[in-house]
Amino acid sequence: MATHPTPDAQVLAGRPFPLGAHPEAGGVRFAVASSVADRVEVCLVDDDGAERRIELPERTFGVWHGLVPGVTPGQKYGYRVHGPYDPKSGLRCNPHKLLVDPYARRISGTLTNLQAALGYADDPEGDEPSAVDSLGSVPLSVVTSPGGPDTGTKPEIPFEETVVYELHVKGLTAQHPDVPEALRGTYLGVAHPAVIDHLVRLGVTSVELLPVQAFCDEPSLIRAGRQNYWGYSPLGYFAPHAGYASEPGREVEEFRTMVAALHAADIEVIVDVVYNHTCEGGPDGPTLSFRGYEATAYYLHDGDGHMADITGCGNTLEASSPTVIRLVTDSLRYWTTELGVDGFRFDLASTMGRPHGGHFDPASALLTAITTDPVLSRCKLIAEPWDATGEGYKVGSFGAQWAEWNGVYRDTVRDFWRGATGVADLAFRLSGSSDLYDHSLRRPWQSINFVDAHDGFTLRDLVSYDHKHNEANGEDNRDGTNDNRSWNHGVEGDTDDPQIVQLRRRQARNLFATLMLSTGTPMFVAGDERWRTQHGNNNAYCLDDPTSWIDWTPTEASEEMLAFARRVIFLRAQSPALRQPEFFDGRTTPTGRPDLIWLRPDGEEMDEAAWADERCRTLGMWIDGSNSQSRTREGEVLTDHSWLLLMHAGAEPIDVILPGAEFGTSFEPTLDTTTADGAPISDEPLAARATVTMQGRSLLLLKAPRAQ
Repeated sequence: MATHPTPDAQVLAGRPFPLGAHPEAGGVRFAVASSVADRVEVCLVDDDGAERRIELPERTFGVWHGLVPGVTPGQKYGYRVHGPYDPKSGLRCNPHKLLVDPYARRISGTLTNLQAALGYADDPEGDEPSAVDSLGSVPLSVVTSPGGPDTGTKPEIPFEETVVYELHVKGLTAQHPDVPEALRGTYLGVAHPAVIDHLVRLGVTSVELLPVQAFCDEPSLIRAGRQNYWGYSPLGYFAPHAGYASEPGREVEEFRTMVAALHAADIEVIVDVVYNHTCEGGPDGPTLSFRGYEATAYYLHDGDGHMADITGCGNTLEASSPTVIRLVTDSLRYWTTELGVDGFRFDLASTMGRPHGGHFDPASALLTAITTDPVLSRCKLIAEPWDATGEGYKVGSFGAQWAEWNGVYRDTVRDFWRGATGVADLAFRLSGSSDLYDHSLRRPWQSINFVDAHDGFTLRDLVSYDHKHNEANGEDNRDGTNDNRSWNHGVEGDTDDPQIVQLRRRQARNLFATLMLSTGTPMFVAGDERWRTQHGNNNAYCLDDPTSWIDWTPTEASEEMLAFARRVIFLRAQSPALRQPEFFDGRTTPTGRPDLIWLRPDGEEMDEAAWADERCRTLGMWIDGSNSQSRTREGEVLTDHSWLLLMHAGAEPIDVILPGAEFGTSFEPTLDTTTADGAPISDEPLAARATVTMQGRSLLLLKAPRAQ
């Protein structure tokens, strides 16, 4: 590649902040952080691969900066960092490696030659750096102009009204027949009216996008000739992933257009972000960006200079580093203010609260910086409260402003419906998990309830497989969890047995209805409403094929599940008592009854013996709607019907006696999981103390009259 030096006299000093590449004063101001560098060159790369190296003239606060005249948006660039290469102290500067700007708003290209990107010659821990130039083998940063299509007005859906739909940008529309082929699998595919219409009619309020920040396949996948489909391998924390653009180079504009379309439909956009590790992997991985600037400022190291790994991904971002804190908060603000995002789900968020890799601290510098930021504090903040270590499992331990993926909810509900547990823990999960969240100024909606997610079985597979079947991943079925708490109901995988087929579908309805009728914020995976299967694969992270994509072909099963999902989501939306913003506390309501009462099958209140009976498979939950604690957007208190939720996970039918007249003179069947779409077999009101025969493994919701 040709290299053309540029006289320093042409370069002005500029300013150190904000970091990144910013058009101004007839050129572009470049600013990048490295407190250990001896000098830093910004390298302008032409379309033919020719490179022009320009030394940044100033260093302020550890930031190298300069204003280069004549540079315009669209210019590809990278950095070369001259500085110490001393792996024993954790430093790996190597000017032979062209580095992506950590603050790049666009990233072009991908890693094409892993060997050329390695920063070391032979030994990752040795003293000899690689002398192979990586230009032409690695991604490049691209200068962008600020602004773009308007992202619309943020819906600001109250958390207690939120229903989260977890989706993959490509997988959602890759096979959608109504989306033009050129738009399938793209940001504009998600924005297509047919897709928006599906989301609106389904009743979801918020989409949670699997990672859309620019990512790169990790070394293990590259060596195996595979690719990362999910995207949990970040390269750039500011740039939307280019692979989801319908037109190369327009990913920023198309992302903003997608956000605008969702906002116009009153749907929020939550982005899954990965501020715990990067695609550079362990010390044997490539030098693409962070490692080459100042590895110890970005990555967790032990006292001997060795990289530490509490993510299971080869490296871990150092949560206590000012460089990382600045990077994360600047990135989040950019996605919020410039790209219109409404909230974030933080992957392996426990690592963000473990400075120096130590014990978890909910008041750690990074977590505090996020929650005290005047912009970010207004966003939905959702933590995945665990990492790859036992020390990192922190469900219920985050601070007051954090919602959490409630893994305990998932496990308990799965166990109950497969008949593996009693009802004592189930009651906590149904009522908002107060045992986990009612001690740290939090609300029940900060429990993100789910029974499945992208990582694990789909809803259909959860009731169709006892074991994972991940052979297609190329890892001899060793990857993915073995703790699935699933049940195949007698046959592993697909079957034509009508009894098993019907039981599986009913169990799926039981799980989905439980999720939507529990206090807290429900989240489910895109495709569950269409009876999607991954054929038993519970870790399809590297399968960019129909295994992971939604099949939109209508079938009897998919249409039935869709109708059921719409019914129960709509029911939740119309019923304030089923999505209360406060924990139940036994308070007396205007009807004179407590806000929540647990019932046995005989219609009487649960006692200690019933709670302690691990064989118990039947539970009644009475919610008094006369004091739901829910409010309108204007702050007015809402009243609702009272509700009786009956759940029976036993195999055989059971007679359940409804409560007495003090609870209401009649009970109207409203939701019944024994029917395909959830419509009750009969909507005739039932009298107090009437006997209802519940089928084995079924759920029934009854409505009582409003209090007068």
